Amino acid sequence: MKGIADNDFLLRTETARELYHGFAEKQPIIDYHCHLNPAEIAEDRRFDGIGELMLAGDHYKWRAMRSYGIGERFITGDADWRDKFRAYAETVMYAPGNPLYAWTSLELKRYFGIDEALTDKSADRIYDRCGELLASDSFSARGLISMSGVETLCTTDDPGDSLLYHEKIKDSGFSVSVLPTFRPDKAVNIRNASEFRAYMEEHNIDSMGALCGFLNDRIGYFHAHGCRLSDHGLERAAFVSGDPEGPFAKAMRGEKLTSAEEDAFITYMMLFLGGKYAEKGWCMQLHLGPMRNNNHRMFERLGRDTGFDSIGAQVDLFALCGLLGALDAGNRLPETILYSLDGNDNYRLGALMGSFQEAPFRSKIQLGSAWWFNDQRDGMEAQLKAFANLGILGCFIGMLTDSRSFISYPRHEYFRRILCSVLGDWVENGEYPRDIGALGKIVGDISYFNAKNYFAFG
Repeated sequence: MKGIADNDFLLRTETARELYHGFAEKQPIIDYHCHLNPAEIAEDRRFDGIGELMLAGDHYKWRAMRSYGIGERFITGDADWRDKFRAYAETVMYAPGNPLYAWTSLELKRYFGIDEALTDKSADRIYDRCGELLASDSFSARGLISMSGVETLCTTDDPGDSLLYHEKIKDSGFSVSVLPTFRPDKAVNIRNASEFRAYMEEHNIDSMGALCGFLNDRIGYFHAHGCRLSDHGLERAAFVSGDPEGPFAKAMRGEKLTSAEEDAFITYMMLFLGGKYAEKGWCMQLHLGPMRNNNHRMFERLGRDTGFDSIGAQVDLFALCGLLGALDAGNRLPETILYSLDGNDNYRLGALMGSFQEAPFRSKIQLGSAWWFNDQRDGMEAQLKAFANLGILGCFIGMLTDSRSFISYPRHEYFRRILCSVLGDWVENGEYPRDIGALGKIVGDISYFNAKNYFAFG
């Protein structure tokens, strides 16, 4: 049975097809937010088979397999990779409408030239064919990144990281620029008291002055290693005035903080860090609204990032506006990308971003790409339409992978096809002229050039 990843997949109109094949398809990729392990890139990791490559660490696929009733041994357990792949094949054939079906088809087609649909009957044949290719030198971690057309990728890194592997990658002469991203969640999220205290002790931090000094030093170190982005994962935004010294001292003593004390500390830290990012010319990413580690039993067994998170509360716009406004008032508001895990926030964030735009930036504040549970066709179309309705769509910086997988790059293709399809529909409906030159520039900019200019990587 033939797969779905043909030349015109998702391209509903002639205009969409012309835009995608003429202006989007061949653009390089700037993956400005991912979770690839820099050690695996530095060491040019090899993969034993398509089961390991496709399923290891991919909690999107793990969630689907659990929903289908697959036992944990075939998901995160000690089952053979072939058996795990068979279990995933049976799962995905029952998942029409799930983005995993499209992503899997694109992964098999783009990396392995396989047009056949993945089913329980084709699983072994596909496993063996992929295994033959994975044995060749070009299918290493670096080979797969290069094969994907990636120009720049930004990993996600703790402030205390030595960045040794980034140095090794740079010294190796790898053609793809692999840059760190500053992710200080463990130093900011005082709501997670035990992790916060352990982090302070690990880095010999015993006061607010020491904490701010540590982070300032690390920002300088990251900047020297090419970092131009920060990233914050916030369950909820906070904007509460108050002295951070008291909450810090209580946390270090192991005492329980009030919600107001937690918010006052986080507010102080976000204002401090936001100002530092602005000084360096960095972009600040705010990932808002996840509800993490919902299944406590499985968290104790498997740890975080294993597929047990969900969508939390809508973004507190008053708190977020207060934070952005305070930074703006001090002329210390960096370029900022706003992501919400609740797709219902698209219009709320899209309207808010318009309050803080300023020259000479083209959309200094961005409505982030459809994130996590939203990075499927409906979510991407909704995000694009919200951006278009409330801002200037032609200034959008486009897609990212947000992934731990070396074969997740077809998500950029998936996004680009959806973008061209949306634009094609507007042309067919008479909402924009069929000016292929103008449309093609918009598509090329969103696919590649806007991100390249927005981040100004050295």
